[in-house]
Amino acid sequence: MSQPIRVLIAKAGLDGHDRGALVIAQGLRDYGFEVIYTGLRQTPEQIVATAIEEDVACIGLSSLSGAHMELFPEVARLLREQHADDILLIGGGVVPESDIPELKAAGLADVFTPGTSIAAVAEFIRKNVRISELPAPASSGPLTQRLDHIGIAVSNVAEALPFYTQTLGLSVVHEEVIEDQQVRAVFLDLGGIHLELLEPTRPESPIAKFLANKGPGLHHLAYGVEDAAKALAQAKAAGIRLIDEVPRAGGQGKKIAFVHPKDTHGVLTEFCQRVYEE
Repeated sequence: MSQPIRVLIAKAGLDGHDRGALVIAQGLRDYGFEVIYTGLRQTPEQIVATAIEEDVACIGLSSLSGAHMELFPEVARLLREQHADDILLIGGGVVPESDIPELKAAGLADVFTPGTSIAAVAEFIRKNVRISELPAPASSGPLTQRLDHIGIAVSNVAEALPFYTQTLGLSVVHEEVIEDQQVRAVFLDLGGIHLELLEPTRPESPIAKFLANKGPGLHHLAYGVEDAAKALAQAKAAGIRLIDEVPRAGGQGKKIAFVHPKDTHGVLTEFCQRVYEE
């Protein structure tokens, strides 16, 4: 028996009226959906983070405050930014018909105005949602047999280093600025596994955004692979979403590629191929 479709019902912005959202949530449950309700006064960032964390297939936005033209497109933008725009995004509430074309252009699949039946909403979701099938067991061997390094985001490497070098007694083995990732990377040896301290070099870098959203801490796990391109192909065949379709240059001259944390239970995962010079 297939699993029920997971739907997030979200009230965006300062709208304090949720009767309609609660009716939709209960109605979709009655139609066999698994529904998560965020509660009132959610920011677009909170909505997207919850949707990814809960691994939902659809987000239903509700607004009665008149702020739908700002809030709904922002949720769509954040989904694209987080590589989660396969999540079906729909809206509802007091939305003028004249606003709907612009909202669809911004990324909403449809907008349901007062009077729409729950049956119609349920049918639309079932017809348009993307459901990932469970992958078949891989037959080409394990992707990896070792952990290459652990990425740790820090606001300032100079301030973070004393803990690792003086308190833990680790040694710095390599340091470089990776221009295309806008990051300064410092590697420390931990018995054959490296810790990679990552400091943003620009305010718009991915690490800077990570720090702004989550603060310093664990950023990613990097697994050593013999061939990063083959690892990507094997992961894709297993139904894992890719952030990088092809490997790119990483620290220490390695070839690296990331897969999406949505498909790795919330852990940003990197494939890391060491390149040996002849």
